[in-house]
Amino acid sequence: MTRPLEIKPIGTVVGGRVEPTDDHWSGTAIIRLNPDFPVKVVQGLEEFSHLLVVWHFHEASPNDVALHARSPRNNPVWPPTGTFVHRNHRRPNQLAQSFPRLLKVDGLDLHVTDLDAIDGSPVFDLSPYFKEMGPSGEVREPDWPGEMLAGYWGDWQG
Repeated sequence: MTRPLEIKPIGTVVGGRVEPTDDHWSGTAIIRLNPDFPVKVVQGLEEFSHLLVVWHFHEASPNDVALHARSPRNNPVWPPTGTFVHRNHRRPNQLAQSFPRLLKVDGLDLHVTDLDAIDGSPVFDLSPYFKEMGPSGEVREPDWPGEMLAGYWGDWQG
């Protein structure tokens, strides 16, 4: 193993949802970058439609980490799967990735929609989404993620 990596947030989610929930993650929020950064750090970002954002489940407890297999959302209809098959806060580092749509850049405020992080979530990294760096080849997955996430980007108004 390598030594632990110590990283500091580059920004914070402002607005949007205030409580985590399983579904209906639409609405808008702001990713407010560190005010000590020069505004040039976002130069050219407005040309992109989507971002890749790495953020922390800051309201989760380290006690929430679960290194085992369980049925997604504890629904016995779906097969038990391991910690790294789930995309939730029960992961060892409690980090998440999201791909929100960038609405506008206003100084160091990035206005986004469809970010499934809550108000106050620390942001550790972000970059524009390049479709050329997306998955190569056919993407496959079992049926249960589509069934489970059918309402994920639902009608929530934020």
